[in-house]
Formats: sequence, C-alpha cells, structure tokens
Amino acid sequence: MSAVPDGLPSGRRVSVLAPDGVPEVRPGDDLAALLLPLVELRDGDVVVVTSKVVSKSEGRVRRGTREEALPGETARVVARRGPTTIVRTRHGLTMAAAGIDGSNVEAGTVVLLPEDPDASARRLRGAVRAEAGVNVGVVVTDTAGRAWREGQTDLAVGAAGLVVLEDFAGREDAHGNPLAVTAPAVADEIAGMAELAQGKLGGRPFAVVRGRADLVLPVGDDGAGARALVRTEGADLFGYGAREAVLRALRGDPADRAPFGAAAPADELADAVRTVLGPAAAATTDGTDGLEVVCDAAAVPVVAALAFAHGWERSAQPGAGESAGPVRLRPASP
Repeated sequence: MSAVPDGLPSGRRVSVLAPDGVPEVRPGDDLAALLLPLVELRDGDVVVVTSKVVSKSEGRVRRGTREEALPGETARVVARRGPTTIVRTRHGLTMAAAGIDGSNVEAGTVVLLPEDPDASARRLRGAVRAEAGVNVGVVVTDTAGRAWREGQTDLAVGAAGLVVLEDFAGREDAHGNPLAVTAPAVADEIAGMAELAQGKLGGRPFAVVRGRADLVLPVGDDGAGARALVRTEGADLFGYGAREAVLRALRGDPADRAPFGAAAPADELADAVRTVLGPAAAATTDGTDGLEVVCDAAAVPVVAALAFAHGWERSAQPGAGESAGPVRLRPASP
C-alpha cells in the first residue's frame, strides 16, 4: 500500500488550520489583510471565518442587550421556552435570539449577524483574490442548536465560491441502490470541521480547510451562497414550536398560515378529524376538491383549527346564528 510523505495511508485527506495571531477586529478592518500574513493560501482552499468578526468589521455592534436588539432582527418568533426565544431571522435562519451574541465583545454591547452574510463572503473572496491572487471558497459561520439534539455546532450562514450542497439524487451507491434525497450540506460540514480547530475561546476566528478543491467554484462564479441551504416557509416541518403551533392553529390567522406548509390531502384531514373527535363527527369528501364534516356545534371550532393546521379553510363563513354542521372545507388559497 502506498503512503503519503508523512507516513499516513493513502486516500482522501482533508485538513484544517486555524492560525493564531489575529488581533481584535474593529469596524472597517480589512479581513483579508488580517488573514493573509498568517497563512499561505492555495487555489482550492476554503477560508472559514466566524460571523462575529465579519460583523465587527462591518460595524454590526450595538449598545444594549440581546433582548433590546431582538425585535429588529426577528422576522417571526418560532418558539419561546423560559428565557430562550427561537426566531426566524430576516435571513431565513432559525436561531436562538436571532444569532445576537453578547460574548467576546465589550461589556454593554452585542454583535448582530452580518446584514447579508453571502455578500460578506463574496467580498472576502474577492479581496483574497485581489490581494493574494488565489481562488478560494469562503464560508461565514455561526453557532446554532439542533432540533432533537443537545449541544450546538457551527453552520454556514454565508458562502461564496463554493458548492454548498452536494446533490447525489439519481446516482447509485456501490450496491446499485438508487440515491433519492441524499444531499450532504457540505458548507455546514466545513463549518463544523473548522470550529474543531478554532475553538470557542482560542481567539482564532479564521480557519483554512484544505483538501476539497472539488467544491470550490471557478473565479467569477460565487455560487448560490448559504441562502440555498435555508428551507422556505412551509417547506420546514418545524415552522413553529409545539405550543406555538397549537396556539396559531386555534387562532386561525391567515398571516400565520405559511409556516404550516401546503394543504394536506383530504383523506389526511378527514383522518385527523376522526382521530380528534371520534364518533362525534363524520368527515367525507363532497365530490369536488372539498371535505364535508358533520359534527355538533361544540366541535365546530375544533374542526376549524384542524383545517387551519392542515392548510384548509371553510368554504363559506357561517351566517348569523349558524354554528352546527355540516362544515364544508376546501384547501386554502396559496
């Protein structure tokens, strides 16, 4: 078996270096100028940088607390549990406190996420190209938790010049099995790998990942950016927290409909009605695209909430004094 020069077995090697020596970043600092004296970059490298130093260089530091800054960075609240507020940011990211950070910053101030992390990545890529003459990919990272798992990991909030998602759909594995939805989020994997070298307290905001030049795009092609990794409203199965989903379904405000996704099939809604109301209700298709539910008056608000949660609505609003069935439902307008 052949071996590489340092004695390791042959095969694909991916390495990461997080250099020491980066000074405190100030508004207006040239990030490329801070990085380039510390590491010799090559074509095909991926430069990873924390969103915090990007934000500092772009002047995204504010006086005050996270709670004071949160409304301006929130598109909508996803869930609240005690002191924790999970929100969907203006970038489409779902993060605790909108990614606002109060650590490693002057007391009494907080750091907001970059205004446009993909644009920040493009600027850094362009600066590295102009100052060092090399073609690199760039990933801007931040730390986030994950549903169902303890702890946090770094992920890509911005990217440029990089394939952020490898699509294996339509290909076959070594056993001939078709791959249907296999799509590694390689930008996130690079972010997590880089954080292993950077650490949280090491003062190493930059990292260079080497060995995946196949993911770096040609000069002039910045790619889709990390925004391509963000699911659109309604495509995410967890658009609200459990409590918040119940409250919004009961309220039935059309402004809250998008996170519930596209209308479910009629038989799925009918099954939900039967599951919740049991023999007190009967749900049948009405011969068109609709559903007819026969129930007593007390169950009508429950049917309305179930319909909302499944992307349906009443075919007509009840008249004065009308509350009992049948309740006619139809898929809600997009």
